[in-house]
Amino acid sequence: MTPVRNVAREKLEQGHLSLGVGIRTTRSVEIAKMMAVAGFDWLFLDMEHGTMSLDACAQISAAALDAGITPIARVPNGQYAIATRALDNGALGIVMPHVDTAAEAREVVEKLKYPPVGHRSVGGWGPHYQLGKLATGDAVTALNAANLTVVMLETPAAIANADEIAAVPGIDVLLIGSNDLCAEMGIPGDFGHDRLAEAYRTMIAACRRHGKFPGMAGIYNEAIMPRYIEMGARFVLSGQDAAFLMAGAQARTAFMRRTLSV
Repeated sequence: MTPVRNVAREKLEQGHLSLGVGIRTTRSVEIAKMMAVAGFDWLFLDMEHGTMSLDACAQISAAALDAGITPIARVPNGQYAIATRALDNGALGIVMPHVDTAAEAREVVEKLKYPPVGHRSVGGWGPHYQLGKLATGDAVTALNAANLTVVMLETPAAIANADEIAAVPGIDVLLIGSNDLCAEMGIPGDFGHDRLAEAYRTMIAACRRHGKFPGMAGIYNEAIMPRYIEMGARFVLSGQDAAFLMAGAQARTAFMRRTLSV
């Protein structure tokens, strides 16, 4: 059986940082190659807050597989019909937002993993195997092993239940959605707050107890990010396409304006 390569998972298993980039604005498949060359390990294809279609997600995912960067799709909470079709057509992982309990985490596994782990429908093989014909048993085993199943913890209740969530077989990553969690705690945007730090400690400790990977999302301040990485966050959403484009464009216009005053 030929395994499916998931660079994001490989980095995690090696104990390294697994760096993701949010794709919310871009629709062109070239973004996969660009971000791979930039040094990212995975794409965060955002279908929760952005307007990206399932078709665009599938197109970019197929390009990402060839570029050697892992395509991971975030879907709206509970939208398993979107999630499984994204997996069928190139994605190598799903981020499910707003998971507050172990029961919800178990449902995520049941819907997104093939039997015997879960109950995902077997619907033929997409670009993961270069569209090749494989024995069903081999493909099911390989894709279950490769795909990353990521749940987002975004409320105080989720943090309180982090140990039970991390204990659910088939869950790979616990990812704190820092924006929503801070808002729910009444400290919106205060990513350096001790209460957020304590939430990260709780989540990371739960991951360590149960052999899962701890993740960080929503924090892009370079003075604050190291705090949570030093605690143990390894699956790190490191920025977004629109912000990178704006930063580069603003740097260039600032440079050009300065030339007039020289």
